[in-house]
Order: sequence, then C-alpha cells, then structure tokens
Amino acid sequence: MINDLIADGITRIRNASMRKLEATELIYTKAVEAILVIFQSKGYIESFNVTENGNKKFINVILKYDESGKQVINEVKRLSKPGRRVYKGKSDIHRFKNGYGTIVVSTSKGVLSNDEASKLGVGGELLCSIW
Repeated sequence: MINDLIADGITRIRNASMRKLEATELIYTKAVEAILVIFQSKGYIESFNVTENGNKKFINVILKYDESGKQVINEVKRLSKPGRRVYKGKSDIHRFKNGYGTIVVSTSKGVLSNDEASKLGVGGELLCSIW
C-alpha cells in the first residue's frame, strides 16, 4: 500500500524521464492532478489525461523532451512529507532557482505555483519543487 501518492507520482515521472520514456502512468488523486496542471502550464510535461480502468482512475502523463532529446525536467523533489510537513508563510515564498524552477504550494486558494502564491499573498504547504 502506498501512503504518499504525491511522492509516488513524482518518482514515477522522475524515473520515466531519466529512462527517456514517452509516457508514464500515475495513480489518480486530485492533488496529483493539480500538480500536473502546474507542470503542464510551466512546460515541464507535454500533456496528461485521466483514464478509468474499472473502478480505479489513472493519469497518463506524456513527458516532454527538447529538440536534441534531452529531458526538460532536471530535478523534481518532494519537499513536504507525511512525517515532516513543510509550511511557509506568504513572505517566505520567493523565486526558485532564479525563476528557472517552480515550487508547488498547497494554499487556501488551491494548489498554486510559487509565482501565483506570492502574487495572491498566500502561504501554505510546500508540496514539491521542479526545475
């Protein structure tokens, strides 16, 4: 049984990207779907779609590579874990990797990127970082 589905999804994306696979399949949760929306809007993945197999839902993620076949994702990391949650206030959420990276934050306004969270002036739990 998997306790942390966000970490499982991030690991599956990282492993598939390192192996240069076209796509990978994640277990569906609303949080994972919200994170993938941010990854797609920032250009780290090509696309994703939700499929249903019986009574279980899965997310098929199409990975993105540049013209030379190099992976777009350099590093993706889970920041807040079930054993140690990481929260930051609105004044502590800044740019990540000089704007080249993104931190995904779970706020009272929903799951947002660090740029959107600082514009709205909200803090929350840091879910993951990607660059």
